[in-house]
Amino acid sequence: MPFQIVHQALHSLRQWAVLLALLACCTACARQAAQPPTATPTGDWKLAWADEFDGPDGSAVDEGRWSYDTGGSGWGNGEWQNYTDRTDNAYVEDGALVIVARREDYGRNRYTSARLVTKSKGDWLYGRIEVRAKLPHGQGLWPAIWMLPTDWEYGGWPRSGEIDVMELVGHEPGRVHGTLHYGAPHTYTGEHYDLPEGETFADDYHTFALEWEPGEIRWYVDGYHYQTQREWFTSSTKGSSHAPFDRRFHLLLNVAVGGAWPGFPDDTTEFPQFMYVDYVRVYQKED
Repeated sequence: MPFQIVHQALHSLRQWAVLLALLACCTACARQAAQPPTATPTGDWKLAWADEFDGPDGSAVDEGRWSYDTGGSGWGNGEWQNYTDRTDNAYVEDGALVIVARREDYGRNRYTSARLVTKSKGDWLYGRIEVRAKLPHGQGLWPAIWMLPTDWEYGGWPRSGEIDVMELVGHEPGRVHGTLHYGAPHTYTGEHYDLPEGETFADDYHTFALEWEPGEIRWYVDGYHYQTQREWFTSSTKGSSHAPFDRRFHLLLNVAVGGAWPGFPDDTTEFPQFMYVDYVRVYQKED
């Protein structure tokens, strides 16, 4: 009898050990996206352009790398912010770019924010775009890391394309979207990536990356490859098989307030809201 009791106890312990091992494995898989980014991407990518935002605290961004889009026209989406070039809305602090969305009257708008662009200072045909950022949250907030054509050779938007590396709508703080816009009529295709339940992109930094090669574009969050696109509508783009994503694009970083997709701020939305960008790195292949 004592032997049977010991045997049953050992059997139960083994079952618990297996269960705990399975739980640990599931937890590790669920948190794969939260692992620190690697110093350099895998493959034969070579660093071609970067901003580590290592200027003095409170300073403006490097004007050799960035310009500002300014104004409060709604930007085609019914947005409520006025983009400015003030350090009230974009500045460097502790080695990071800080984009601030504020509730304040400015011109005819009730909110201010910033939209930074690399046009004519950073323009690329193909490459790996990598941005480590911590995002704002709340109803009506719309942070984005995205790309537009530099030369618009295939015509106005969306014929010449748009590449969204990352977009987040503030009422879904644990989900980001990667999207392509193109074609006539306007077509968009994309997927989203979700953090484990209960986590948000406002809690900590995450690394958003896009690898753009002829005929293929891939999206990553913290090294996890969550989407590949190889086909897009090209009937309005002069017959090129890779059009419109075979021309130079430049990068944009911004936080919009309001708009048709995220909706608009309400009584639950807290201001100011901050988007922190640790670095922007662009890699290309030698060929």
